[in-house]
Amino acid sequence: LLGELKLGATEEFSCKAKDGSEVHGLLVKPPDYEPGRKYPTLLRIHGGPNGQDSHAFSFERQIFAANGYVVVNVNYRGSSGRGEKYQTAIAADWGNKEVLDLLAAMDYVVSIGLADPNRLGVGGWSYGGILTDAVIARDHRFKAATSGAGTAFPIALYGVDQYIMQYDEEIGPPWKVGLDPWIRISYPFLHADQISTPTLFLGGERDFNVPLVGGEQMYEALRSLGVPTQLVIYPGQNHGIARPSYQNDRIERYLAWYAKYLKPPETSAAK
Repeated sequence: LLGELKLGATEEFSCKAKDGSEVHGLLVKPPDYEPGRKYPTLLRIHGGPNGQDSHAFSFERQIFAANGYVVVNVNYRGSSGRGEKYQTAIAADWGNKEVLDLLAAMDYVVSIGLADPNRLGVGGWSYGGILTDAVIARDHRFKAATSGAGTAFPIALYGVDQYIMQYDEEIGPPWKVGLDPWIRISYPFLHADQISTPTLFLGGERDFNVPLVGGEQMYEALRSLGVPTQLVIYPGQNHGIARPSYQNDRIERYLAWYAKYLKPPETSAAK
């Protein structure tokens, strides 16, 4: 089957974050890539954060590339594969150093003339959704975002999700450490008025990992602020969307949302 398909080329890149940290990632160009042309570009953020984007085949990267996008994946601080110090650099400091790394990658793809700076999108699932919220709360360059199974107000999930031990050990219960560390990692929700990016929120109805309330809160916040937004709930689904028809629906919604804001009307139809 793969022999019958024309795939986008996957390339490695590296750059420097503003604080000097070295950032590594992957980019995928459209199968019909033309040198010298600037493309609408998607920053797609992996979850975990203790995961990594690798050279393994990625359906998501290829379907976006096939629809005319450059796709950027970043192994931001907190990712696995680069040692314990790199992975624990974000302990009790979520949505900070990772954002520096992610934005540095976008600065890089714009600087080399590959990404169209006026047509940038961002999105991810789980911790990728969490970081999507963090990115759009701190940077206005993105014209469209998709945030799946994320949260921007972690204290509201205390006792609701599966991470009580991590909250207690990494951040500390609010009655012991005070609210300051919780407020710091809740920046995207508490400063939702800084967000101007049209954002599609998605989640599984029965997600006990990152419960749906995380997306619902951000959806309501943006809706009250007049920022274009939608909320999609997949019935009976947990953290991973397992039903094939829902998986297909999710891809179609991604493509439609990005096309609406990143492509001119005459080129917005999915291939």
